[in-house]
Amino acid sequence: MKCIFCKKDSTESKSVEHIIPESLWNTKQILPAGVVCDKCNNYFSRKVEKPFLCSPDMEALRFHQAIPSKKGRIPPIKGIISGSSSPIRAHRVLDGEDVVTNIELDTEQFELVKSGGSSQLYLPMGFEKPTVSETSRFIAKVATEALAQRVLGHEGGVEYIVDEEQFDPIRNHARYGQPKEWPIYSRRIYDANEDKEIHGEKGQLVHEYDFLHTSQGELYFVLALFGVEMTINVGGPDIEGYEMWLKENNDESPLYSGKNASS
Repeated sequence: MKCIFCKKDSTESKSVEHIIPESLWNTKQILPAGVVCDKCNNYFSRKVEKPFLCSPDMEALRFHQAIPSKKGRIPPIKGIISGSSSPIRAHRVLDGEDVVTNIELDTEQFELVKSGGSSQLYLPMGFEKPTVSETSRFIAKVATEALAQRVLGHEGGVEYIVDEEQFDPIRNHARYGQPKEWPIYSRRIYDANEDKEIHGEKGQLVHEYDFLHTSQGELYFVLALFGVEMTINVGGPDIEGYEMWLKENNDESPLYSGKNASS
């Protein structure tokens, strides 16, 4: 067996690979050990997933949605309180099925609140559009692994992903940052707190993804995190074909155009 990213022998690898990080509540979309080698798995965790998950936008999202890390920690965020020039720090902790929010105040802020009045607390609202340079590498990593997931049940399927040269650019962008620039298309397609129908029941969608084959022969990977859709061209660093597809299809998301999304 060879790793789908570095193409080196991965027979002895022991780590399973979460296509979507566990810190985004993914417990189902997982590749078995060896599809991604231990070295690449560790690299992505440190150099691609962590910068994306720890960006201010994503930390605000994880704070408001109370999404804990693998260690059970919800990231704190900074905010402001009217009447104070210093930032405050807000923390959330899980207490059974409840979420408890604590506000960390300095002496000045504590006295301000204690004195009464109409002080207002302002906190950043969260993820609307990706802003960190690692986003395209994160989406490229997820896209490559989703390709492998699609062929897991087919004999020689993963080997095809490893050997197919047309996937070299996107795998190299994910693993090595080459090419350096790879555009993605992002937009919000529904509110983060909106209930969607999931397998016949109402619930909140954390993540979903699918592939889009266009009439021009292009393959796009479409990922939505809490309603923010991010799309990457699997074949190369060009997004114009997707923008054209959107115009031709009244800006409908491929995730809801008759396809079966993974969620």
